[in-house]
Amino acid sequence: MILKKNLNIATILPYKENFTFGKASAASLWVSEFFKNSKYKKNNIIYGHTKSKDYLSKNYKNVNLKNLKSKLKSTTKEYAEKLTKELIINNFDIVEIHNRPQLLFKLTNKIKSKFIFYFHNDPLSMKGSKSINERLKILQAVEKIIFVSEWVRERFFLNIDEKLKTKTEVVYPSVNKQKKIKKERIIVFVGRLNYSKGYDIFKEAIIKILDKFPTWKAYSLGDEDRRNIYINHPSHKELGFVNHKKTLNILNRSEIAVVPSRWEEPFGRTSLEATSRGCATIISNRGGLRETTNSAIVLKKLDSNEIFFEIKKLITNSKKRKIIQSLGRKKVKHLISKNTKIIDQIRESCVPFFNINFNKKKLKIINLYNQGQKHNHRLYNISLGKKFTNGFVRNGHDVLEISDRDFLRDNKSFSLIPNRNNFQTFLINTFKNYNPDIVFFGHTKNIDLNTFDEFRSINKNIILSQWNEDPVMPSLNYSKQNISNIQLYSDFVDHNFITTDPSILNKTINKNNFNFFFVPVDKNIESFEVYKMKPKNDLFYAMSHGVNRATLKEGVEDERINFLDKLVKKIPDIKYDFYGFANKQPIWGNDFNNSLINSKMGLNLSRGKPTKFYSSNRIASIMGNGLLTFIDKKVQLDHFFNNKEIIFYSNISELSDKIRFYSNRDSIRKKIAKNGKKKYFKLFNEKAITKYFIDISLGNNHKSYLNI
Repeated sequence: MILKKNLNIATILPYKENFTFGKASAASLWVSEFFKNSKYKKNNIIYGHTKSKDYLSKNYKNVNLKNLKSKLKSTTKEYAEKLTKELIINNFDIVEIHNRPQLLFKLTNKIKSKFIFYFHNDPLSMKGSKSINERLKILQAVEKIIFVSEWVRERFFLNIDEKLKTKTEVVYPSVNKQKKIKKERIIVFVGRLNYSKGYDIFKEAIIKILDKFPTWKAYSLGDEDRRNIYINHPSHKELGFVNHKKTLNILNRSEIAVVPSRWEEPFGRTSLEATSRGCATIISNRGGLRETTNSAIVLKKLDSNEIFFEIKKLITNSKKRKIIQSLGRKKVKHLISKNTKIIDQIRESCVPFFNINFNKKKLKIINLYNQGQKHNHRLYNISLGKKFTNGFVRNGHDVLEISDRDFLRDNKSFSLIPNRNNFQTFLINTFKNYNPDIVFFGHTKNIDLNTFDEFRSINKNIILSQWNEDPVMPSLNYSKQNISNIQLYSDFVDHNFITTDPSILNKTINKNNFNFFFVPVDKNIESFEVYKMKPKNDLFYAMSHGVNRATLKEGVEDERINFLDKLVKKIPDIKYDFYGFANKQPIWGNDFNNSLINSKMGLNLSRGKPTKFYSSNRIASIMGNGLLTFIDKKVQLDHFFNNKEIIFYSNISELSDKIRFYSNRDSIRKKIAKNGKKKYFKLFNEKAITKYFIDISLGNNHKSYLNI
């Protein structure tokens, strides 16, 4: 699995928001301006509804709606249904919803993407966020809430514990710095021409100003459906609704701007744009207006006389006016370049470990395997899971170990049946707390497929890998069950790692995500150098009827027993030390090591027919501890080792001859055993094997052991 270089983002506007050059308002301007500067704009689709075609950006996708004028059918429901289809098809990493809580609730129930919600207005005035319970529900449904001002955030948290603010951010509407442009004697008002915007008191003030200063002009930009306020003066022009680009051009030319809002402005974009374009700006102290700039004149009293007084001072004191204009233009409080980076960082934080394969060398790994606590850790020296943990850690990563069978045994229900559901809950909650990059597991059937889905819903970049050390050759009945166990997860994980060459797998299993790995050695486990010692016995071999059994099964024999019977008869003079054979029980743990190092040579004989690359994990114990090792040539380990490092045999007669030969040739035996250990540790040590796992997982270039 190669992790994504980009985030796929869906940005959803209210269906009444017009994302066009001609009629764009606050939310549309926000989205278009931050989009243009985002590093993720190539993977960002903006959704909305409009009948116009002059879209603000090429990535806009219009959603056609039929129920806009219907009193019987819900437009929000229709919008949500059509968006749901789009979001499912495109499988976005993040869905951003602007200003419509009801739409959020309809989509989060159906879409598994991460959600970010943007509040452009007072939450207490909007359907879906008026009550405390509704606002708490929003907090629970999303990864982040972004507010356009601190004032809007404070409104959201009215009567809500402020400790929950950690899930929220304030990102202000923003502008670019502007060059100085020659000004004209213009006073401008931008906004709805109504009482809430203070247009009535602006009217009274501006008429007196224009009468007193006849060389000055005034423009009003905006409209109002229910007009009852009109300014009749020869030096005043009412321009009606003016698109954003023309509005900015007028602000560039104007000396003074007035924003006398009575309404609690969520932010006050006009104030920000006016000051950044060098207007000496007068604002009221309402809502988020104070957060727009540090360079505006704030009205002490919201009435026409105060507005007249402040405008008069700016006209008559040109030096003060120019200082205020210069400060506003040079010290812009909210810049698009800066706040776009903040938004992109917020997006990245919602998808954990984004771009992990490029900028994160230290991984967090859950390693799930049977630690064998039930068996008092008698398997410590042959446990691959333990070696993997050691390798991951020594490669600089962090590992959290989980023993599935031990958990289930220790958490039985009252009926003494292992509680599988509790284990799934434990896994999911552990995943949330630890937030790993990789979940690496082996030899388990205890993870529900739904749990994998939960993992991916929490972290879409999670890498799931399964490993299995048991044989998968078709000729062995035991392998049929093992293959079935592997298939339980093989199509749901990103990678499968097995100790047999994947070409052996039959057509009933998809081999595309299968990789071979060799049983690793570990410097702290295979720590002996038998070639330097003086063992009493000639040949060591240990087998069992499964690592979970301490003893042999009665009446059970396999082809290995027949092979050993014939071998012993051929070399009766050899001092052999065999376990799991001739009623001699298997040995484990420290007993295994004590017996192993008391033999000069080891036989690596695996169950089933010799198969390409497959060996039981005993080969690591034998070669890794410096015993001269014998293996069937048909296993094809000559791909990795030569006859100066390991001894190959073609049949039992050749094997018996070579055992007898090397038992009496200590100097040659020791040299080959030493070479074998050295080569094994060079190719297949715990760090090399786990680096191989990680390289494949991250899609990095890696050295394939099949190309040695």
